[in-house]
Amino acid sequence: MLIKKPSDIRPSEITSHDNYLNRREFIRAGAIAGGSLLASSALGAVIPEGQLAKLEGVRASAFSTGESPNSYDDITTYNNYYEFGTGKGDPVVYARDFEPRPWTIRVEGHAEKTGTFDLDDFVKPFDLEERIYRMRCVEAWSMVIPWVGISLAEVVKHLQPTSKAKYVAFETLNDPDRMPGLRRRVLDWPYREGLTIAEATNPLPILAVGLYGEVLPNQNGAPIRLVVPWKYGFKGIKSIVTIRFTERMPKTSWNMSQPREYGFYANVNPEVNHPRWSQARERRIGASVFATKQPTLMFNGYGDEVAHLYDGLDLRRNF
Repeated sequence: MLIKKPSDIRPSEITSHDNYLNRREFIRAGAIAGGSLLASSALGAVIPEGQLAKLEGVRASAFSTGESPNSYDDITTYNNYYEFGTGKGDPVVYARDFEPRPWTIRVEGHAEKTGTFDLDDFVKPFDLEERIYRMRCVEAWSMVIPWVGISLAEVVKHLQPTSKAKYVAFETLNDPDRMPGLRRRVLDWPYREGLTIAEATNPLPILAVGLYGEVLPNQNGAPIRLVVPWKYGFKGIKSIVTIRFTERMPKTSWNMSQPREYGFYANVNPEVNHPRWSQARERRIGASVFATKQPTLMFNGYGDEVAHLYDGLDLRRNF
């Protein structure tokens, strides 16, 4: 048996994640019984500066899964973030000195409220919510992550897209000096992603600004990223600097790079294999190497909330 001395104990191990989940369930129950106990929505979200700063006024969300989250170490040391390297362990190393402040977001296209907004001004009108979501990577691994963010549907409503807006496109910061992975032509930079308006206004997607109740770490997409829990992870664009409302389907990075492997929709679908591996099963990060892979759920288990978005759409051709 391995006994750790105090200097070996990770901060994420001091408080068990079961206790963390129980605490959030208690807050959620309080919110249902009397929402006034939590921070007033009139205050809006305020994102403190500094890595690992605590986020205040976070509401528990009814959209959360009841599953226990992965450890903080799992979530922050095993990442896909090619702007900081192609290895899973690269982002935590090469994003360490990334400065996500000051930060602005430019809103363009078919919407009434366009322009360039400071991050705090952009986020402030909305409530911060903790949403514990299952997340599935196209590489057949998965995690459960306690994100903190703002409702994308509420953001879209606030920006008032016009009737011409059929899609919402996103772009990541393109700065090779701050993001060393951009010096390699792994993809056609900047990183680009997009959703249909119907997807973007579904209640599930969020723009995340934190996890585990703290400011979003650099390696997880600071200061603001997209989270769409029924889609594969590459849809979750990080370090967003541009939001654009478009009439036509936007180009997206992995679809541009490998259209046979990465479709625009990227819905989790165990019946559609990646050309180089099966998507029918997945391995939960943090589980024993001897653990049996678990079956992948259609829409990552969120079918009740999102299946109607694709009525009449061939999900094998539109993968």
